[in-house]
Amino acid sequence: MTVTHEVLNQAPPLTEFSTADEPALLEALRREGAEWGEAEVSALGALAGTQAVQDQARWAEEQPPRLLTHDRYGHRVDEVEFHPAWHQLMSVAVEHGLHAAPWSDDRAGAHLVRAAKFYVWSQAEPGHGCPISMTYAAVPALRAAPELAAQYEPLLASRTYDFGLRAPLTKSGLIAGMSMTEKQGGSDVRANTTRAVPAGDGTYRITGHKWFTSAPMSDVFLALANTAEGLSCFLVPRVLPDGTRNGMHLMRLKDKLGNRSNASSEIEYDEAVAWPVGEPGRGVRTIVEMVNMTRLDCVLGSAAGMRAGLRQALHHTAHRRAFGRELDQQPLMRAVLADLAIESEAATVLAMRLAAAVDRAQAGDAAEAALRRLALAAGKYWVCKRGSTHAAEALECLGGNGYVEESGMPRLYREAPLLSIWEGSGNVAALDVLRALAKEPSSLDAFFAEVDAAAGADRRLDAAVAGIRGMLGGLAVPERAQLMARSLAERMALVLQGSLLVRYSHPAVADAFCASRLGGEWGNAFGTLPVGVDLGAILDRTQAKGTGGA
Repeated sequence: MTVTHEVLNQAPPLTEFSTADEPALLEALRREGAEWGEAEVSALGALAGTQAVQDQARWAEEQPPRLLTHDRYGHRVDEVEFHPAWHQLMSVAVEHGLHAAPWSDDRAGAHLVRAAKFYVWSQAEPGHGCPISMTYAAVPALRAAPELAAQYEPLLASRTYDFGLRAPLTKSGLIAGMSMTEKQGGSDVRANTTRAVPAGDGTYRITGHKWFTSAPMSDVFLALANTAEGLSCFLVPRVLPDGTRNGMHLMRLKDKLGNRSNASSEIEYDEAVAWPVGEPGRGVRTIVEMVNMTRLDCVLGSAAGMRAGLRQALHHTAHRRAFGRELDQQPLMRAVLADLAIESEAATVLAMRLAAAVDRAQAGDAAEAALRRLALAAGKYWVCKRGSTHAAEALECLGGNGYVEESGMPRLYREAPLLSIWEGSGNVAALDVLRALAKEPSSLDAFFAEVDAAAGADRRLDAAVAGIRGMLGGLAVPERAQLMARSLAERMALVLQGSLLVRYSHPAVADAFCASRLGGEWGNAFGTLPVGVDLGAILDRTQAKGTGGA
């Protein structure tokens, strides 16, 4: 019989690699005094690259959560059913402390190590990172209610994943969610109509509809509702201390573009019992601490997605031949791969710097807290926007092979826009840059102190820093300031990335970044780096060492 299906010129499966095998990541840990976590990060990265975990990721995506509103007898149960693979992924994340564990760890660099773990593990499957991120972010907001924090924080920080609807304080570990946005407002949470009425016993009763409540299977939620004093923050458990279900009804799960392994929902609060968190009428100020932490994870997640896409592109082009040689040996493809690698490293080095700022801010460093305030808004704006463009180009490196679901690239592509939308889409993040400049002038001083640490090392970087100083004069006119917000956020993020790369990365990466992103020697698509950059050195830096790795 004639052989018609002999497989030739196809890349072998990419498996048994380590997502932690990345110089920029490991260098950041060592540079910031968190080298104690390197072994833990490396072990988790090696696990993320196994075939077993890749299968779990695929199953969790292909068999998304299912809402069960009622049992067979007609009783409301409001439960979300997940594939077992989801719970396996969640268990690993919690056991390795990707959630709230750093808040109970007084070692220097605890938040940076946690960020590095989140980065390597979310490359395996990003959807379950949502409840992990919100649990991490809930702690600083909950500390506005010390009595509640004393009860719940140890369980939120526990390294035991204890799924199931039971009274929270009877469980061995908790997951937290967030319940903020409504139909009429979206990011404008001050338009919320959900109301909270005091019950006379220190609790409130909340009634209203939430348009987006992520991870509705969580044990507790931080929610916004209006009181007589104004918009306030509350802790809402799914199950009350006596074991009865709270008045929190799941109406439907969202049918989303991506992030399909994770449940996002619409909910109704029907006189749900809630405990106040923070000062009444200051709910936005209270919950903004949670938003800031989840924004950090948006940057981390986007950087992780870029690295995952780059790995796939490197692997495919190293094994695919055309015109007599491997794709990754052909000049034009090398230019594309190097450009993707530069973008990926720039995102990673900024994400790690932001995580290090969290550690220092928690230790009482006011300058680092100010830097985080401004740099996080700019980084969220730019890095998360670049994620979608990067994913599209990485997919294209695989050609038609990347367009089919089995490659995993469509999942990566669908996931990328979420991180730019979640916790404030582009305009919200850009306007938050303006807000930081207006309300916290020290954040600008901290920004310039950071980027000026590389002053004189690269003329293009120096010129870009000077350009930002020139732009600031235009902010005096409010209408003009809004029109400049995106440009300013973009330039600030790029200058931060450039400064970090000049100081800490391989000279070839820093030079190519400054020439293209800051010096204007770049086109409008990846693969348009200026002639003369050291493609070989850039690509050598990307090569993973794991078996079967790119």
